[in-house]
Amino acid sequence: MKQDPVQKIIQAAVKRGASDLHIKAGDVFRARIDGKLVPLTKQRLTPDETRAIALRLIPHEEDRKRIDQLTDYDCSWGVPGVGRFRVNLLRQRSSFMIVMRVIPFAVPTLESLGAPEVLASLLERPHGLIVISGASGSGRSSTMAAMVHHLNSTVEKHIVAIESPIEFLHRDLKSSVTQRDVGIDTVSVFEGLQAAVRQDPDVIVIGDLRDVDAAETAIKAAEMGHLVICVLSTPNVPGTVARLLTMFPSEDREMARTRLADVLLGISAQQLVPREKKEGRVAVFEVLVATDAVETWLRSHGTLLELEEIMTADQGKSGMCTFDSEIARLLDEGAITEQVARAATSQHSAPPKKRTRRRTKNTSRKSS
Repeated sequence: MKQDPVQKIIQAAVKRGASDLHIKAGDVFRARIDGKLVPLTKQRLTPDETRAIALRLIPHEEDRKRIDQLTDYDCSWGVPGVGRFRVNLLRQRSSFMIVMRVIPFAVPTLESLGAPEVLASLLERPHGLIVISGASGSGRSSTMAAMVHHLNSTVEKHIVAIESPIEFLHRDLKSSVTQRDVGIDTVSVFEGLQAAVRQDPDVIVIGDLRDVDAAETAIKAAEMGHLVICVLSTPNVPGTVARLLTMFPSEDREMARTRLADVLLGISAQQLVPREKKEGRVAVFEVLVATDAVETWLRSHGTLLELEEIMTADQGKSGMCTFDSEIARLLDEGAITEQVARAATSQHSAPPKKRTRRRTKNTSRKSS
């Protein structure tokens, strides 16, 4: 049987290691490979062709019927032998554009991602809040999936995940994993989160923490004795703390800092940078561990600069690390080039110093 031409293009992109595919009326198929957006075809798509592709990707008949009323739409799509994808349909210049994020069939592990050992240590805590952050396309979803897989493989718990949409599929191993797709299995992140606390969870995973209602409920769930893992679209650790706090109205912010000081276990931010002389990219992590110094900083209304100083001073003790220190380590190990290091470091005026640092396991104040 002759293979569908669209599926053939998508499959070829996946084989080349694409992370995303762009399908737009008036343009060629494009794919993001090793961070670069490259063309896959020569012939430009017409609006009707792009609309027809969009129709094939929409999983629900009711949504297909109202396709011409859709402006922004998220779903998942997959075909055996081709791949699984997170799909975003949007309108631009009155025509459709489709962005497809490739989701590997195999769930990654923390080890395969090169994640710091302290992240696994944080997952050993019975309750508290862990935040995963990073810019779009930085691999946050992979890290979240790896954390769920680590728990699923090592402990006997009920893990409730609220995702929009579901990306990695987890089969029950030692744990029971309940995955709820926002818009299909639950109305919203907030309503799914409210319901989750009544579903006998040990761990609650929130694929996208979007607003103050969800943040309030997530903190409350951690206060009630659950382990809560959530994802935020913020570029680094200081930005994540700032975003968490500014979600709350100004009059509630002081109390939010106190509550966050009580439940926070850690924050992991990440970015992807090109490898040295190899295809693909390597993840760079920045990790905050909720030590006594961090708790004091939260309660005393410290500045973000002071938080950065705490993280820098702590490195090698509790497992904390900064982007700059990790970039310097990767440079020292020959994993990245000096040019990449210059571009990735927050101190663009000078190249990072080569140095090595052993990762240590978490020794934060939070006890089990």
